[in-house]
Amino acid sequence: MYCSLYPGLDVLLSTISWAGCTALYYYITIHDILLLLCFGPDSPKTRVLLRVLAVILLCFIIRGIDYIMCFSLEWLTAIVASVLFAHVVQKQLLPYFWKDFFFLLKVIRYGVRLEMFKVKSKVVTVMDRFVEQAERIPTKPFVIYEGIPYTYEQINERSNRVADVFLQQGELRRGDAVALLMTNEPDFICVWFGLIKLGCSVAFLNTNIKSRSLLHCFKCCGAKTLVVGADLLDSLEDILPSLQEDSISVWAVKSESSHTEVQTLLDKMQQASDKNPPPALRTATSLKEATLYIFTSGTTGLPKAAVITHLQSLKAAAGFWAYGGSKDDVVYIPLPLYHSAASLVGIGGTIELGATCILKKKFSATQFWNDCRKYDVTIIQYIGELCRYLCNQPKAVGEKEHKVRMGVGNGLRQDVWREFHRRFGEILMCELYGSTEGNLCFMNHVGKIGAVGRSNLFYKLLFKYDLVRYDMIRDEPVRNQLGFCEHVKKGETGLLLSKISPTSPFFGYAGSKELTEKKLMKNVFVKGDAYFNTGDLMAEDAEDFICFKDRVGDTFRWKGENVATTEVTEVLGLVDFIQEANVYGVEVSGNEGRAGMAAVIVRAECEFSGRKLFDHVVQCLPAYARPIFIRLQESMEMTGTFKQQKFNLVKSGFNPSTVCDPLYLLDYSEKSYIPLTDKLYDSILASKHKL
Repeated sequence: MYCSLYPGLDVLLSTISWAGCTALYYYITIHDILLLLCFGPDSPKTRVLLRVLAVILLCFIIRGIDYIMCFSLEWLTAIVASVLFAHVVQKQLLPYFWKDFFFLLKVIRYGVRLEMFKVKSKVVTVMDRFVEQAERIPTKPFVIYEGIPYTYEQINERSNRVADVFLQQGELRRGDAVALLMTNEPDFICVWFGLIKLGCSVAFLNTNIKSRSLLHCFKCCGAKTLVVGADLLDSLEDILPSLQEDSISVWAVKSESSHTEVQTLLDKMQQASDKNPPPALRTATSLKEATLYIFTSGTTGLPKAAVITHLQSLKAAAGFWAYGGSKDDVVYIPLPLYHSAASLVGIGGTIELGATCILKKKFSATQFWNDCRKYDVTIIQYIGELCRYLCNQPKAVGEKEHKVRMGVGNGLRQDVWREFHRRFGEILMCELYGSTEGNLCFMNHVGKIGAVGRSNLFYKLLFKYDLVRYDMIRDEPVRNQLGFCEHVKKGETGLLLSKISPTSPFFGYAGSKELTEKKLMKNVFVKGDAYFNTGDLMAEDAEDFICFKDRVGDTFRWKGENVATTEVTEVLGLVDFIQEANVYGVEVSGNEGRAGMAAVIVRAECEFSGRKLFDHVVQCLPAYARPIFIRLQESMEMTGTFKQQKFNLVKSGFNPSTVCDPLYLLDYSEKSYIPLTDKLYDSILASKHKL
């Protein structure tokens, strides 16, 4: 026996056992000592402490084995003491260990499932999963829209009719791209699913984009067919001739149309078959096959078609499940389906769970909680702006009387987060981070306020990402003498880069290899490496929580949409009195994201016209992209590489008392840009003037 062979060790173990038991009685004292010693996970004192604790725990284990071999009853005390003491230590030094552990198990489990597709040479797509659910739970409501439930079977059969119409017409073949321009409604899903069942890829078009951008979108993804919702057909009237010239076939989700060049879909669906099309048409041979194109604004000005593969769709569909969702959940989707959040995470996640979703035509702050109570909603989808609108609503009796237990989304500010909890209850707000085209995703599965995601040692082994130093003045990453980027320290803000690898591929954009290359950074840390440049400044704290700080480059976010400054600049450049424009985003107190602002130089022979500029931006730009503020300048500040300087403009903001240049404000009531006065400025900060 250990105690008989090593009497000295026996005495030491007995002492340690006694110390362990004593520590349990004096927990607070131990707690204070740990706080004193633990200056952070990278501190030398912390590492020493961890080694000492490891030795103590090892001694406890040896002591327990010794007692068992000696048939002593004291082994039970030693084991209990060691387990409890280990629990105390874990709570102090690794408070999120078990949450991280079980969440990581889910991630690994889902990853194994995806890898098995390669082994079996059979890819089970989100569409395959939907067909399975329609056969398994045919009568369960899949979508509830405006109070009307649509079961899995009904959506499946209606999408089959859509597929049969195009199959009989013979216009579409497997691999073709089809553009879809529709607002939220059940037929958006039916058309989407019907086209996927034919093996086509579907391009979701933003319903806010104007004619010039719309025509560009067709060229990006190579679509020769457009399906448009009944309520949006009239908005295409000015570009229908251009679509005909480009041999683009237009289908309206209507029974009849006054436009002779537009074919109708609903009347033909009545005669179509509701049987599943041949499965071979939708069968995917690789996870890397494109299934969707989702357009995202970027630094190139016009929208870019991000390639969405089956791999990305499957990962997004696992979001609710990873956060703890189940088949009994009811998901509330008030976001537009042309965005990846609502379509990939919302609809895809509902399918993965076999749950039910409540689909809204558009978000309504006044109807939100009434809907949640009416339909027993348990999971809500959000963006930060949505939560702010809800918090700005007048307080009402019974605001916390609902069954919502979880929110999944992004862009939630800390102050709004806390106010949301105070007003509506301790709902677990699961922030996630990831761009539509990106190869990295962070998930804040513990609900830590202010964090967009959570990392840890195991996550970093699976997904390679880095935060590097960024020069805000020069608007570029910092490179050392060897030409490589530099890591930032814990807690410091840096540019987020994600390494491109077989486990984290980057599929880029359709229609332009140049656009894809622009999102890559090469030779970052060693010669030949390649990283995806997110364009986001982030910070990682001592507890491994990831926090969003700012967006760099020529894109900012307003009203839940990405605004490409180059696109707005090009539109402003078409105004006859504008010589040059520099577009950027500025923070506005009480608002999410950044409001659009443009520094403008007026041609020497012209005068600034607020009314003419108003008419132009309203006609050519969606509401979220219209500059709220205009700043008149005599000259533009440039960088050393002759790029427009934005940093100082952003920093100076739009305060008329500190900005010496003339400032103007977009005013819908006056239908003009009007001078921005101190009084108007104060009303904006007080949230009395709606932007």
